[in-house]
Amino acid sequence: MRVHDAHCHFFSRRFFETLGGQMKPPPDDPARSLPERLGWEAPGEPEQLAVRWIEELDRHHVSRAALIASVPGDEASIAAAVARYPDRLVGFFMLDPSADGAVDRTRRAIETMGLRGMCLFPAMNHVPLTDSRVQQVVEVAAANPGTAVFVHCGVLSVGVRRKLGLPSTFDLRLGDPLGVARLALAYPSLPFIIPHFGAGLFREALMAADTCSNVHLDTSSSNSWIRYTPGLTLEAVFKTAVSVVGVRRLLFGTDSSFFPRGWQRGVFDAQKAALAGAGVSAEDEALILGGTFDRLFPIRAA
Repeated sequence: MRVHDAHCHFFSRRFFETLGGQMKPPPDDPARSLPERLGWEAPGEPEQLAVRWIEELDRHHVSRAALIASVPGDEASIAAAVARYPDRLVGFFMLDPSADGAVDRTRRAIETMGLRGMCLFPAMNHVPLTDSRVQQVVEVAAANPGTAVFVHCGVLSVGVRRKLGLPSTFDLRLGDPLGVARLALAYPSLPFIIPHFGAGLFREALMAADTCSNVHLDTSSSNSWIRYTPGLTLEAVFKTAVSVVGVRRLLFGTDSSFFPRGWQRGVFDAQKAALAGAGVSAEDEALILGGTFDRLFPIRAA
C-alpha cells in the first residue's frame, strides 16, 4: 500500500533565522544555535534538508509527502527542495495575507516556483477569513489549477515557540471552519484542506465539508484535541469523518517536523489502528493513505 504524508513541516535555515530575529537579544547563527538549544539537528542548506527528508521517507516506505515552509517568506527554501525531488515532494508555503506584497508573493510562489499549497493561519496572523486580503490571495490560487488552500482552524499551539520562550498571541476566534466553507462556496473548483480534523472544532469541520464538496480534512498529528470532548476516541473520529465526508476527501498526515525525531511512525500506527477499529476497508484505507493525495497533487510531467 502506497503511503503519502500530506502534512510535514520543513524547518529550514530561514525558519530558524526568522525565529532568532524575534528573540532579544537575537542569537548568533540561529540556524545552528537554536537547533542546538532544542536538541535538534541543524538543517543545513535547503537541498541538504531535502535529502534528509527523502532518506527518512525511504526508511519508513513513504512514497510522497507535502512539506510546508513553516514561516511566511520561506518559499525559496521549499521550492529548492521540491526542485530536487519533484516526484516525491509537494511544496506548501505559509502566507500572511496582511503582509506587503502578499498577492505578488502568492503569484510568484505558485506560478514561478511551482508550489502547490497556500497555507493560511488566520489565528496566528490575526486576519479573518472574511478579510478582502484573504480573498485576493485565494483568487490567485483559484486561477491556478492544481493548487490547494490549507487553512488551520481550531486550537493552535506552536511548540518550538514555547520552547524558545517566544510569545504566541493567537486569536483562536478567527480559526472557524465555517469561514472556510464560505470561501469554498465562492471558489467551488479550488480544493481547501482543514488540518487535524479541525483541531477541536470537529463538528464545524464536518459541517464545512458536508456543505462543500471541495473541502478536505487532513488527519495529521496526535489529534490530542479529542480531550476537549469527553469520551471521544480517534477511532470514533475516523468513523464519523468517513460517514460524513467520505474517504475521498480525507488526507493522511503526521505533522512531522524536526530531526532526529523525523517521521512520526507512532502517529501512523495509531491512525492505522483507528482505521481498522472503524471498520474501514483496505480499498478505502488506500484512498486515505495515498489516493486522495495523488488526486489533488498528481506528479507533474518534467
